[in-house]
Amino acid sequence: MSDYKAEKIAKNVKKKVKKNLKKRFKNVNVNLSGNGNPSVFYGLGIIGSAIYFISTATGFWDGVLGVLKSLVWPAFLVFEALSALGA
Repeated sequence: MSDYKAEKIAKNVKKKVKKNLKKRFKNVNVNLSGNGNPSVFYGLGIIGSAIYFISTATGFWDGVLGVLKSLVWPAFLVFEALSALGA
């Protein structure tokens, strides 16, 4: 896939996500430009997902797997978002 096509697809996905977010949350300003500091949200997401995955673990190795999953939770998020969009 060429870089131009990938950029075009990413731009269209970003536009669809922004449109859907604006439709659902009418009073919220949606900014997807990347000018903010996402590391705070990523860090909170890691902590929250680690708590979730560890609390649902039934054994020690499930807990270890939960910690590993919490490090890559954005991949799960993007997969589910694109699946919901029908991409």
